[in-house]
Formats: sequence, C-alpha cells, structure tokens
Amino acid sequence: METLAATAGTLPVPAAVDLAAVVVGALTGGLLAAREGFAVSGVLLLAVSGGLGGGLIRDVLLGDLPPVALTSTAYLPTVAVTAAVTFYFSGWLSRLTRLLVVLDAATLGLFTVIGAQKAQLLGLPSASVVFIGTLTAVGGAVIRDVLLAQRADIVQPGPYNAVAALLGAIALTVLAGPAGLDPVPVALLVIALVAGLRVLSVWRGWAAPVAVDLPGRARSRLLRVRAARRPGAAGRPARWRRRT
Repeated sequence: METLAATAGTLPVPAAVDLAAVVVGALTGGLLAAREGFAVSGVLLLAVSGGLGGGLIRDVLLGDLPPVALTSTAYLPTVAVTAAVTFYFSGWLSRLTRLLVVLDAATLGLFTVIGAQKAQLLGLPSASVVFIGTLTAVGGAVIRDVLLAQRADIVQPGPYNAVAALLGAIALTVLAGPAGLDPVPVALLVIALVAGLRVLSVWRGWAAPVAVDLPGRARSRLLRVRAARRPGAAGRPARWRRRT
C-alpha cells in the first residue's frame, strides 16, 4: 500500500491517493467496530486491519521487512485519526453508505494493482502475481472478520469482492505480461474494472458463484428427460407418474 515510485513497470500512485485508499479501508473497519459497540481499542484495531492489513500480509509474504505500513511515518497516524473520526461520528458516516461503497470499490482496485505490480517487480510467476494482488486487496477484510469472530465475508455468497480483485489481478498479469502492454494504462484499466465489477454487483444484486454439483445436476436433468419421453407419461395423472 505504499506510494510506488514512477519506475518502469509500475503505476506511480500519488501519496494523497495512497493515503485516501488507506483512509477508506480504515473507515470500513472502524464503522463495523462502532456498529458492534466495540471499545475504542476495538475500533482502532479494526481500522488498522481494514486500512493496512492487506499490505502487511503482502509484505510479510514477499519478505519486504519491516512492512512499509510500519516504516512509513504517515500510515499509522492516518489510521489513528480515521479511527477517532469513526468513533465519534459513526452515525453520520453510516448515512454515506452509497459513497462509501464507491470509494471502497476504487480502493479495492487500487490495492489489487499495487499488490500485483509489486509481485511483478520481484519477478514472481504469473500465478503468484495474481495471488498477491488478490490478497493485498482482501487481506484486510479477512483479518477484520476474524477479529469480529465471524465467517470471512469474502467466502460467502454476496456482492463481488474477492472475485472482482481476482479478475482484476488476472487481467493485469496477462495484459502487462504476455500481452506486453504499457503497465500504467493497464493498471488504470484494472482499477476501473475491479471498481466497476464491485459497484455493479452491489447495485444489481449479483452474487459470487457458489459450488455446483455438475454430475448431480446432469443426472437430474437426464432423469427428467427420460421421464418426459416415456410412452404415455404425458397423459397419465400426476399420481400415476409419481408411482412409476
């Protein structure tokens, strides 16, 4: 989640945009803590997990130690101020649900790009780039849900979150890798893609796909087809068809 330098192969993220993304992540975590009636320590902890959790996990996995969230002089104070705002103004902030959904979607896309590009700079395989990009985007939410003692939101049916980040990371890996396109336009395109998928899934009620038993579904469909083709099946009363 750090400000990336304008190096070849990366999107130069202005410090203000980077901190704004951290603030949005911290707001989502802090608001959840406030709604649950957590103490000030709980609000602060969930704000840290929402704003910096994904980056902390990413840096630990990539061996970039100490994590940039701890070496930067701006991140933790910014999260602390955000936690204080949510602690005292949670009721007012809760009215900005639509705006927060849009900002959270943009943040999801930005974190996906930053994580994937950092993995690319280290020369990791494509699958690892996709994994790190997705994890950077949703890692904070996983930590938050663990602290809330609830099943992680990203594994449950609902609006696209991890799915949007995963598709965005795949798009970035392919377009900036084998396709050889300019990384900066690709990064901007991926941010728009992830944010758009997230917002549309909330607006249109799209849900992430769940596990499907394809053999069982095919078997049921085959049985229905056979029953429909059975001689005299159409003319029999329903009670007779059930007995056969």
